[in-house]
Amino acid sequence: MQKALTIEEKDARIAELEAKVASLESELYYLRKKVFGKMSEKNLPSDPMQEPTLFDNEMTISEALAIDVQKAKDEEIITRTITVKAGKDNRKALDTTKLPVEEEHLYPENITEEYVEIAPEVTDTLAIQPAKMYIKRIVRHKFVLKSSLQIKEPEKQTFKIAPLPLAPIHKCMASSSILADIIIEKFFYHMPFYRVIQKYKELGVSISSSTMGDWYAAACEKLKILYDKLKDDVFNSDYIQVDESTLPVIDNEKHRAVKGYMWVVRNANTGDAIYHYDFGSRSTETALKLLKDFNEAIQTDGYQAYDRFEGMKGKKMLGCWAHTRRKFFDALSENKKLAEEGIAFIGKLYQIENETRELSDEERAVRRQRESYQIILDFEVWLQDTSTKVIKNGRMFKAIQYAYGLLPRLSRYVQNGKYNIDNNLIENVIRPLAIGRKNYLFCGNADAAIRAGIIYSLITSCKAAEVEPRIWLEDVLGKLPLYESSGKDVSELLPRNWNK
Repeated sequence: MQKALTIEEKDARIAELEAKVASLESELYYLRKKVFGKMSEKNLPSDPMQEPTLFDNEMTISEALAIDVQKAKDEEIITRTITVKAGKDNRKALDTTKLPVEEEHLYPENITEEYVEIAPEVTDTLAIQPAKMYIKRIVRHKFVLKSSLQIKEPEKQTFKIAPLPLAPIHKCMASSSILADIIIEKFFYHMPFYRVIQKYKELGVSISSSTMGDWYAAACEKLKILYDKLKDDVFNSDYIQVDESTLPVIDNEKHRAVKGYMWVVRNANTGDAIYHYDFGSRSTETALKLLKDFNEAIQTDGYQAYDRFEGMKGKKMLGCWAHTRRKFFDALSENKKLAEEGIAFIGKLYQIENETRELSDEERAVRRQRESYQIILDFEVWLQDTSTKVIKNGRMFKAIQYAYGLLPRLSRYVQNGKYNIDNNLIENVIRPLAIGRKNYLFCGNADAAIRAGIIYSLITSCKAAEVEPRIWLEDVLGKLPLYESSGKDVSELLPRNWNK
């Protein structure tokens, strides 16, 4: 009897270890696929003195000939591909209605009075003039009262001169157009400053990196007042979306780039957004500082820092079905059948969203509460039943665990027709950070990260208000000194109000 128990215990232990090995192998396969994509399984030679090679043998004559034939075919395809066939352009016509037109008139030679001009033939071509940099010289003409009048009418003003227009930055040679260009090149086109400096050098002026950095910092200081107003507007909304993304920042003490985080809060009603950098922290304390005083709907992913707000008075936490669906997609290679079942449930919810896209918020809410909520209830039962059929700690188990734990948040979007089913719109807002990381790599310090947050916020809000960021920046940087000196409300200059 004792032996039978011992064998059963060993069999159970073996089964447990086999399941763990299978789970680890699956995890290793998944990570390899994520990092390397398709990869060779060929190992290095067992003998360390043997030179590793990608080829086991030399090519045979027939193999070499086959390669030559294939090479000739490839060259023929390349030649055929790059050959332009005139007169067969079926692409969409260019929209050139906003471009100015410069005409060049050509006349045939030897035209006499025997000829009469008829309707000309007109051919349009698209041309470009490279950007140019120039000195904008302000010449203020001075006038002096005539000497005779100075004696007769001493109360009159002796000298008259036009006032110097207020500069965007006091005692700075950079105009609002240059400041706007520096900002747009860095944060709209994601060019590091050294490339902007090279561009300006080609246009005829050499600017040091320290000078450009000072100009940019001064411009950010001026724009900070608009950032603060924008932040107030975003948090006065009744529905926001929140996410965070990495932003490498140089740590002067460690002398290397460290991983920091930029938080983004989006007004889900208007699309305006603010980027918030709290010295790189991604902690719950940072989330509390950012969202403590906001008492309306907050939509986030499943990051645990947001768990602190669940059940907090005044806050309605909403989940993201796109993140939930992504977890099941990650589990496809581990358990295709069950993962597809989970994806199918979520797909039904998105189908209803597509069908109700043109409806009013009230009509959409009715449809969601009648149909979507029932699908969510069925999904909950499926999660409970399926959790016992999968490997513990496998990707399928984690997908179920993730969805089940967030189900209360995930289901709340049905309560109001204006709530989004997912957080995808704020992920689009975060995308410039990812592009920036690939181009300028990092921020030089925490101050630079804070300034980046100011600029990203204003440019994102320009896009949401359908305002051209360059035109807006140039205009606003020129007007801010006047608003500051007169005490006018700068809210008029925010992208959404400026557009009006």
